[in-house]
Amino acid sequence: MPGIRNGSDGERELQERYGTDERAQRFYSDQVRDRLNTHMIDFIRRMDMAFIATSDKHGECDSSFRAGTPGFLHVIDDHTVAYPEYRGNGVMASLGNILENPHVGILMIDFVQDLIGLHVNGTARIVDDALMRRCVPDLPAEPRGRIPERWVVVDVEEAYIHCRKHIPHLVPAHREARQWGTDNMRAKGGDYFHAKEENNALVES
Repeated sequence: MPGIRNGSDGERELQERYGTDERAQRFYSDQVRDRLNTHMIDFIRRMDMAFIATSDKHGECDSSFRAGTPGFLHVIDDHTVAYPEYRGNGVMASLGNILENPHVGILMIDFVQDLIGLHVNGTARIVDDALMRRCVPDLPAEPRGRIPERWVVVDVEEAYIHCRKHIPHLVPAHREARQWGTDNMRAKGGDYFHAKEENNALVES
């Protein structure tokens, strides 16, 4: 299918080295698309979490978690998806990487119902919320009353299945109301990994 890269140079080199060329080619031919089909779109619309992979211009990588009510990953059309960015810790690691290197990978996994995953890889750009709402009038309203500061809009280049073989079956548990958008350090997890405590000890020593 035109537009599908059928793997990186490194993938093809290792496929040849380890004799997996034919198996890999079957996967590319059967499963990899350069746009979203209706089944993928339905899947994305019911997801409430995603893992976002980015890297800077030097190839230094970062993986981040995003979550929201189903539909927070908004399908604009079969070539384009977008997700909101809210006020966070101010570091903007993922957005900073996208500014330097627009290539992103999104992994969505259904841990509850179908135990299957979807990869969406593409090129991203950062768009302010006000401009997004002028250009995409059907953007979802945020039920928690939080307004996104900006959106990451991804032009889809690859979309393909993540097999269910090792995906655990998880059961959602009720949680008390969360303090969305809070600056309360305890509500955000505090110094759970004792990094601040150890860094302060190093400064004092």
